Amino acid sequence: MKQIKMGNTYWQTSAVALGIMRMEALSSNDAVRAIESAHDSGINFIDSADIYGQGKSEEVFADALKNSSLSRDDFFIQSKGGIVVDPEKSSGSFVFGQRYDFSKKRIIDSVDGILKRMNIDYLDSFLLHRPDALMDPAEVAEAFDELQMTGKVRHFGVSNFDPQQVELLQSAIDQKLMINQLQFSIMHTGMIDSGIHVNMTDDRSVDHDGGILNYSRLHNMTIQTWSPFQYGFFDGTFINNDKFPELNKILSKLADKYSVSANAIATAWILRHPANMQVILGTMTPSHIVDSAAGADVELTNQELYDVYFAAGNDLP
Repeated sequence: MKQIKMGNTYWQTSAVALGIMRMEALSSNDAVRAIESAHDSGINFIDSADIYGQGKSEEVFADALKNSSLSRDDFFIQSKGGIVVDPEKSSGSFVFGQRYDFSKKRIIDSVDGILKRMNIDYLDSFLLHRPDALMDPAEVAEAFDELQMTGKVRHFGVSNFDPQQVELLQSAIDQKLMINQLQFSIMHTGMIDSGIHVNMTDDRSVDHDGGILNYSRLHNMTIQTWSPFQYGFFDGTFINNDKFPELNKILSKLADKYSVSANAIATAWILRHPANMQVILGTMTPSHIVDSAAGADVELTNQELYDVYFAAGNDLP
């Protein structure tokens, strides 16, 4: 599988990662099949969060890793923290928060809980999961220093931060923030829309993200893209969805051309961008993992990238 360099390090990982948000619903045997299928496809990166399945996803992963043919050293393992779960609103894979909390105690407790549930000694990377309006950068710095000095976390990053939030945090910490996890897909293209519609007054000219795409490239931050096959906010997948006939027509055409699945083309579309992004797959079905991961080795032409963009309902000024 295609490899990418994470952030400004020499850390080489697979261009596609496996997200385990939905692993809480799997049996141990099914979870084993999921991680072994991912590894067989060339995926060596696992993404989690302390809230996934209210912690159960990480417990199932630990059990699956123990019972599989794989070991801790076969994967780079990442998790996220900072969301305080509201148990009354949360069920299974769908978890909602009461607040965000980047206090030193909360961050350290989060990592300790992750390591215990996943039965590992360290995280390759830990991300702050959505911005906390009450974030004190100095307090976060204390937490990061302690986690790094104790060997619990090797690298740090953020999720869903805009450039100024990154800058504010980076001004206080010694560690280089190397990752920003953001929603981006064929049906969620805001990061590139505003750049195409510069100096226009239409809806797509509005920059909702503070130029996060260009900022990430200028500062060597890896963008990890979540929900690569979703439209809206967890509204469902656009693949083989009758709501998007033109899009699926061209995805099918390109899938035939490259002898892969439509999911693989959607993966390839993201990876075709020169920003050195990493795609996070959320599926737990082994066949879908294999099909989708195959897109890492497909390189669409410039015109094909634009043709898919047009078929998703976008235009050029």
